[in-house]
Amino acid sequence: MSRIRSLPPELVNQIAAGEVIERPASVVKELVENSLDAGARRIEIDIEQGGARLIRIRDDGGGIDADDLPLAVAAHATSKIASFDDLERVGTLGFRGEALPSIASVSRFALTSRARGADAAWRIEVDGGKPRAPAPAQHPQGTNVEVRDLFYNLPARRKFLRAERTEFGHIDELVKSIALARTAVEFRLSHNGKPVRLLHAARDEGDQARRVTDVLGEEFPVNSLRIEHEAAGLRLHGWVGLPTASRSQADQQYFHVNGRLVRDRLVAHAVRQAYADVLYHGRHASFVLFLELDPVLVDVNVHPAKHEVRFREGRLVHDFLYRTLDDALGGTRAGGAVSAAAGPASTPLPSAAPMSSYGYAPQRQAGLGLGVREPLADYAALFGEARALPRISADAVVGETAAPAANRDAEDVPPLGFALAQLHGIYVLAENAHGLILVDMHAAHERITYEKLKAAQEGAGIRSQLLLVPLSLAVSEREAGVVEEHVARFAELGFDVERSGPQSVAVRRIPVLLDGADVAQLVRDVIADLATHGQSRRIEESGNELLGTMACHGSVRANRRLSVPEMNALLREMEATERSAQCNHGRPTWVQLGIAELDRLFLRGR
Repeated sequence: MSRIRSLPPELVNQIAAGEVIERPASVVKELVENSLDAGARRIEIDIEQGGARLIRIRDDGGGIDADDLPLAVAAHATSKIASFDDLERVGTLGFRGEALPSIASVSRFALTSRARGADAAWRIEVDGGKPRAPAPAQHPQGTNVEVRDLFYNLPARRKFLRAERTEFGHIDELVKSIALARTAVEFRLSHNGKPVRLLHAARDEGDQARRVTDVLGEEFPVNSLRIEHEAAGLRLHGWVGLPTASRSQADQQYFHVNGRLVRDRLVAHAVRQAYADVLYHGRHASFVLFLELDPVLVDVNVHPAKHEVRFREGRLVHDFLYRTLDDALGGTRAGGAVSAAAGPASTPLPSAAPMSSYGYAPQRQAGLGLGVREPLADYAALFGEARALPRISADAVVGETAAPAANRDAEDVPPLGFALAQLHGIYVLAENAHGLILVDMHAAHERITYEKLKAAQEGAGIRSQLLLVPLSLAVSEREAGVVEEHVARFAELGFDVERSGPQSVAVRRIPVLLDGADVAQLVRDVIADLATHGQSRRIEESGNELLGTMACHGSVRANRRLSVPEMNALLREMEATERSAQCNHGRPTWVQLGIAELDRLFLRGR
């Protein structure tokens, strides 16, 4: 090897560009974030040929003093931090001082700026990393950055650029994500001289909601829950999509930490767990969420492009996100209005709606055909004695059909109304104050039964069984240490697991619920979760999967004829059960057809 030597500044900047500038969208990100840090209230983004030919960003921010222009394109020069204390409390989107010199080293670069209160603007040009002397220019207050011929001096990098449409698609997606976080800023985006996106600044909550609609479409706010929750110095707000509005890919997932768009494994894990009980496998939730916390508690200096962050209290953040989202999704009930805040504060049910219990019964009752016998043996094995589970009483709802919903005051009509008939032994038809309700009776009963089973399990506790022969697992020394540290947590979950050697653990007791499961793999997965996140819900999820199977087999089947009182009892239980708007697999349990919608179907009023 040759002797150690200092690298030329141009080469240093090109190496930094390789870390920061992946594609044209990366340039747009860095420049728009600089505009936001400068206090801009209007940002115009002009793109040509997907950003390969031209990227121009204009803003009305505070601008740059003429004397500071050479420093603006110099490496590691910044106005955003000055000490180590500033680095621990980063409150801006950019702070490294690498972006502009890195971009200028791989393009034909020009920056024109007029500082607030200055008499004139000044312009500095950089060609392939070589700056020229600043010169006077014409420009209003703010900054104009032009990046032409990206990677013109690095042909190998330029070959990696995708098609023009693909590169612009990345830019458009980036602008949308930033616009969701900065609703008070106006954004204008054009491509090849044609306007593509105009997002006006939001002045109130109504404008903010319109910004979300403009970016994600009209269906998103209609099929989402508004989140607003604060605890332990953390604040989470935004929108989470309903499980029934899930998507085939994760293309509508925006998570911002103190205004910064991030992709974080801890966040993804918490969101996935919150949706585990209500989402089909392979489906993805939609959300636009904003987490706010003290900048001291989050390290944003862990990735060159600032895509990732590190939380100093990762477990606290994970639990806060999971519980907030889980409570919000759990607070949704069939027929209920969307809650304005996370947690149990959902719209109360009318007092006129009788709330009966609906679950397993040892045999068919007179006037009630929803009891099942088979799952009771499993239930007894899981929770001890075959206690009598609550069931619905048909007598509780006999009087409900005396008058149809149309002849009652709106406040006396329950959210899901009163049953009218059953269709093909599958759907329940009901009338409420708004029109027609359709209910998938098996999906609805499956959710009700599943939630009853979970509540019964929590009340009875997790029963364990002793293994005849302890299960010995070979693990790494680090994994064995994790088991030793979390023995109590394993015990809470019904496991007797302890460290039996430097690189081995022994499993002596397992939950009855998991009899027949791949215990070795499950324990390994739990250890991995505890090592990464400090907690795990894999055991609960595995148990819930079995309870879901039991609920499916124990629920009323298709082609079962129900009496009107039985159908009304099902509707009342749906209104009282958490997550009853969808079954355990994420399918909707009910739909509403309003009178206006029915009128349109039959062309009434035309």
